[in-house]
Formats: sequence, structure tokens, C-alpha cells
Amino acid sequence: MLVVDKPARLRTTAASGPSLASAVRALDPDAPRLHASSRLDAEVTGLVTFARTRAATKALLALRERGRYHRRYLALCAGELPADTGTCRGPIARDPASDRRRRVVSEPQDDPQAQPARTDWEVLGRASGLLLVAFVPHTGRTHQLRVHAAHLGAPIFGDALYGGPRRHVRDDGRVASASRTLLHCAALRLEFDRDPVAVEARPPDDFERAWRAAGGTS
Repeated sequence: MLVVDKPARLRTTAASGPSLASAVRALDPDAPRLHASSRLDAEVTGLVTFARTRAATKALLALRERGRYHRRYLALCAGELPADTGTCRGPIARDPASDRRRRVVSEPQDDPQAQPARTDWEVLGRASGLLLVAFVPHTGRTHQLRVHAAHLGAPIFGDALYGGPRRHVRDDGRVASASRTLLHCAALRLEFDRDPVAVEARPPDDFERAWRAAGGTS
């Protein structure tokens, strides 16, 4: 395997043009294959695992099927979640109003595209209207964390597609800003039987600057 820390504004894979996959191929040209076992949206940062062989691809797929492939994300959210900890199980489908968006479907039997989705959350800190939140996805739907956060009333800071603001003004007049969706895959745990793998990646500078500008300290 190869685990990399994806920067912002780079697609994980692409038919043409720059992508994380093409950068990884340049980094590891001798790999028999390089298959991304997960994908992050272009604006999202953090850990992505590439399988370098067919055997690795099968092993990572087996971990997913057994519930032993774990990811933990950090996000800055605007608004308030229903509680400090909880689980969102809202099924996700395409938004008929936009090809780019997804939505939570309240009556999944009415939408054949609706897919089950589960996200756990924990509020780690609060600062002047922003939340520092840990999200743990148990499924891998397109835009899952972004959709669930918005559905719960706390869209991710900078996520304009799902109603997240790009600026936040504190009571003292200081401004926190985000030019992108401030979501980061911060930890990965792969529970192989013999040799478990655990990797962590600190959020990038713009994430930390926004949190400090809002008055966050942790």
C-alpha cells in the first residue's frame, strides 16, 4: 500500500489533467498498479490509500466488507449539531435540482437511487459560532459527510455547495474565512489480522488558521 496526504484542490482521480493518482504514479512508478481505495472530493484534504498490487486491492476490499477499514475526519462546521455526539443515518440520493448535489431522502422507498448511509459525529470544540467536529463514516456515499452535516443543521465551513458560509464574523469584529470546504481525513486505521496499520495527518494550515481566527484553541 501507499498512503498519501492529499492537498486541497486536487482531484483524487481524473481521466485527464492533474490528479492525486497521476502524482502518486510519478512518486511510485514501479508499482504494479495503483488503485485508490477511497476518494476525496477535490477541495477535501487528508489521507488516501492506494493499493499497489491486486492482492492489496483484495485485502483492502475485504477490510471494508468486514467493517475493519476505519477513517476519522475533522471538519469545521457552522451552526449547531443536535447533540455533542450522535449518528446520522439519513439515506442519500442525487438532488433532482442539481447534478452536482446529493441530498438526504426522508422517504427512501420513494427514491430508487437512495442508498443507506451512516455517519457518527463528535463535537470536539466550539468557537464563536463554529464547531470543530470529528466525523466517522461507516459507508462511503458521494459527499456523505458534507450532506449529513448540512442535513443536521451544521454545514461545513466553506462548503458553498451545501450552504456552508465562506466568512464568519466574531462578536469582536474578527473574521474567519474559508476559500474551500474545510474537511480533512485525519486518521486511518486498517485492522489487518497480523499487522494493523494506523496513520494520522494534521489538518493543513488554512484549516488551522480558520479555527484560530474563530477563537479556537485546540
